[in-house]
Amino acid sequence: MHHRARREWAYGNEEQLTTDQMIDEQYRGIRPAAGYPACPDHTEKRSLFDLLDAEKNADVFLTESYAMTPGASVSGLYFAHPQARYFAVDRISRDQVESYAKRKGQSQAEIERWLAPNLAYDPD
Repeated sequence: MHHRARREWAYGNEEQLTTDQMIDEQYRGIRPAAGYPACPDHTEKRSLFDLLDAEKNADVFLTESYAMTPGASVSGLYFAHPQARYFAVDRISRDQVESYAKRKGQSQAEIERWLAPNLAYDPD
């Protein structure tokens, strides 16, 4: 899919990158995805799936833990801007979790459950 997007959007045509260079992310743009360092909340996949009606249009489904089935399925966001760079979200503080929970309409405990590896505090 990455190769197809690069070809169809005609960005990176001059790069002539090897497979190893592609794996090392030496290309223009980024492809962050829910559940990875730049977007640690797996539950955001539900928003994407709802927007795209993925179950109907792509026959791809989410499990209750937000894994995609069939297993080879992937999702993500493509940003082709030449200055786009990968980044990681730092540890998340309690006040950030409280704000996020309010904006998502979920309990703080639910947000803490999904973001546990990224919390800067012990929720217990």
